[in-house]
Amino acid sequence: QVQLVESGGGLVEPGGSLRLSCAASGGIFYNYDMAWYRQAPGKQRELVARISIGGSIDYADSVKGRFTISRENAKNTVYLQMVSLKADDTAVYYCKGFHPRLSREYWGQGTQVTVSS
Repeated sequence: QVQLVESGGGLVEPGGSLRLSCAASGGIFYNYDMAWYRQAPGKQRELVARISIGGSIDYADSVKGRFTISRENAKNTVYLQMVSLKADDTAVYYCKGFHPRLSREYWGQGTQVTVSS
């Protein structure tokens, strides 16, 4: 059973930065595509960024140029570096791992990011 644990969320002022981390255990990390999603109050969960096993990366248009996803397979960790944060980035951020061959997905418990002055 794969477990994902996010960390790094918090309160930050507009224009500030945060780095989220998602540590994985219980599986072979490099066999999983990884992604960050977010869900704001009253809104549907949306994809923020994803990084494939091979390193291909996609971003939501709303975060392009401000967010950077990366993975460190040796540490079983995926990161989301966020800069120039806006109030609209306020949400609970979730990490997801997806095993493409087994078609299995796993979610973390989420970490709150609040952008406010």
